[in-house]
Amino acid sequence: MSDARYTNKGFGLKQVIGGQVVRDYASPLVDRMRAEGFSLTAGDLTFHLAQEFGFCYGVDRAVEYAYETREKFPDKNLFITGEIIHNPRVNGRLSDLGIRFLDGSDGNASFATLRPDDVVLLPAFGVPVATMGVLREAGCIVVDTTCGSVLNVWKNVERYSKEGFTALIHGKWDHEETRATSSRALLHPGGHYLVVLNMDEARCVADYIEHGGDAAAFCQRFARAISPGFDPDVHLHRLGCANQTTMLSGESLAIAEYLRQALVARFGSDAPATRFRAFDTICSATQERQDALYAMLAAHRLDVLLVIGGYNSSNTTHLLEIGLAKGVPTFHIQDASGIAGAQLIRHQPLHQKTETSSDDWLANGPATVGVTAGASTPNAEIERVIRRVAGIRGIEPA
Repeated sequence: MSDARYTNKGFGLKQVIGGQVVRDYASPLVDRMRAEGFSLTAGDLTFHLAQEFGFCYGVDRAVEYAYETREKFPDKNLFITGEIIHNPRVNGRLSDLGIRFLDGSDGNASFATLRPDDVVLLPAFGVPVATMGVLREAGCIVVDTTCGSVLNVWKNVERYSKEGFTALIHGKWDHEETRATSSRALLHPGGHYLVVLNMDEARCVADYIEHGGDAAAFCQRFARAISPGFDPDVHLHRLGCANQTTMLSGESLAIAEYLRQALVARFGSDAPATRFRAFDTICSATQERQDALYAMLAAHRLDVLLVIGGYNSSNTTHLLEIGLAKGVPTFHIQDASGIAGAQLIRHQPLHQKTETSSDDWLANGPATVGVTAGASTPNAEIERVIRRVAGIRGIEPA
């Protein structure tokens, strides 16, 4: 793909599109809360906002590039390979701008019908190597919004592959970012990957490293999370650890250490020097939002915690996990429509894939409500949630 038909730097139109982005996603109420100690009192409700929340730099950049691309090419067909970020309101706004989705959700839009005159956006998660090949073959114009933190993971995974290490990726095998990352492990001959979701799966891997086992059963368990031709009797002997950038940092570090110890148990104390590599590739924005939530939970006694973000947002789900682990009634809502009333909230419970409803989520009388949001949630949505909660008490925040 020639440089003339590829860019990852935007088009220098930030000032042109900036006003529209602000109108679509900014929030005067959230700005005021930030200036006044991240708290708001409205009637008998007190809201506390975690000090890191909402759009991160990578999401800001991806959204701005999408708006710039529409401005740059007003008369061209404009597509995106899938959701630009995990937020339905943002993706809906891009659809309003005439950006069509190539993931099968948008009628007849498909990779097969792309023409050289078309423009294709790559999402913040990046895309697999094979998808880049399809776009190169189509000859269309490509605008790449892949997050820099994701690119850093790719760099490490490619190096693992080149040096003969299996890429052990802590993540969700079906997440867009992890699919893109794992494909980089196959760029060099003999490259392999294995994706583990959590410590339970890491323990399974460690047990096989230390004691061996039934290779066929192992591959069956991880069938959707291993590279073609994966042989645990060969490809678990040299591991390079990486992670999906939106996982829990503590869990990623614990998994890496657990597997390092398994290699030591199997091959001796010198094993890490030749058989183990690890780099912390958690996105700084993800870590900052997790740390800010821990700080808010330590500083305030909350009656309820609202976590705002797309249901398929991994970093948002981990915020839910933190709140629940601290014993706070915590609800993951996609947007303000989840607040159906004082007696009803629509939310997605941890480790479930469907929305449910809960009664009596907000007690009568004075209440303290904590609010945080994933890295793909615009400030405007945070404001809508706060106003919706206050509204069920008949309160209009000033």
